[in-house]
Amino acid sequence: MEILTRAADAILPSKDDRDGPLPFLLLVLTLVTGLVDAVSYLKLGHVFVANMTGNVVFLGFAVAGARDFSIPASLIAITAFLAGALAGGRLGSKTGDHRGRFLAIAMLAKILLIGAALVIATATLDIDSEPVRYALIVLLALAMGLQNATARRLGVADLTTTVLTLTLTGLAADSTLAGGNNPRQGRRLLATCTMFLGAAIGAFLVFHVGISAVLLLTLALLILNGIAAYRASSSSAVWTAGA
Repeated sequence: MEILTRAADAILPSKDDRDGPLPFLLLVLTLVTGLVDAVSYLKLGHVFVANMTGNVVFLGFAVAGARDFSIPASLIAITAFLAGALAGGRLGSKTGDHRGRFLAIAMLAKILLIGAALVIATATLDIDSEPVRYALIVLLALAMGLQNATARRLGVADLTTTVLTLTLTGLAADSTLAGGNNPRQGRRLLATCTMFLGAAIGAFLVFHVGISAVLLLTLALLILNGIAAYRASSSSAVWTAGA
């Protein structure tokens, strides 16, 4: 019960909260990460579009001759992710002084990228053909690079949306067993469980329905997030002030 209370406090905004609704919105993006990485790894050739640590490792496997890993797919994913992150960084430099407006614009760009991926996945007859796979990898990695740069610029503690290594490290290293006081324990647990849930749902849909269903769910979540971000884009609350 105490953990649930901490989790609620970690994501629900309070008066003069420095992060306002951002923790909840970034948790939704964490769920999205699990969904799209399920698509990319399970159907696009054992490659991640959000987890670049994994891609660098996969690239090493492929260079060493390991089966089921592709040098071109890993390089394309990394390059597209960097391009998306670059775009997110440029966007943050221009609009990051208002975190609500910045997030709203970033969400619109991501909706367009995921929407394009959904159109391709739905319209093609051969999802396994290389041109289609690479097109989907590019679009999804661009979107996730943009998302990662956006989360970085927003700077909400323990909510990077795409990486859990430091989150899990914090859970252990800052625990009472390690002599710490468990800061943001609820948020860290929620982030971990949310990505797990996204990956599980994504994998289930990939295996039993198809990747279009995963992308459709992803798009729906992004549209809802985008609407919430748009409504906050004109807010003058404390949390909207950029760093």
